[in-house]
Amino acid sequence: MAKELTDIDKAIVILEKTRDGDELDPKLLGLVELAVNGHLNNVGKDAFEGLYLEVVKGIYKRPWFHGVEHLVIDHEGYVYWKGNKVEHFTLRFAYKDSAQKQAVELGRRCKIIEDKGIVPSIGNAVWNWKE
Repeated sequence: MAKELTDIDKAIVILEKTRDGDELDPKLLGLVELAVNGHLNNVGKDAFEGLYLEVVKGIYKRPWFHGVEHLVIDHEGYVYWKGNKVEHFTLRFAYKDSAQKQAVELGRRCKIIEDKGIVPSIGNAVWNWKE
């Protein structure tokens, strides 16, 4: 009979299949950490199991930052548009409502810049933004 995987075993699989967690949304990396430390409630256990199954099946896709297509955030708070660094958020602030408004505006700017044939960057999307 096959041994049932522990949450630690599942966390290892998740990390291995997501480039040491680099491809995970920061909130999901926190979920993995809570699972490893045995601090999940029933809702968290269900979410962790769902994440594990998505990763194992190869269907996990990193969510867009605040639902803004092409924006993702990393574990240090850097925000990327199609792989190009365009902003930085403090992670404590990154998931608040006001950050969502900023993310939507950032996505709008990046699309405008890209439509002009320019690669979006922190410089042209934030520091030197001119519409």
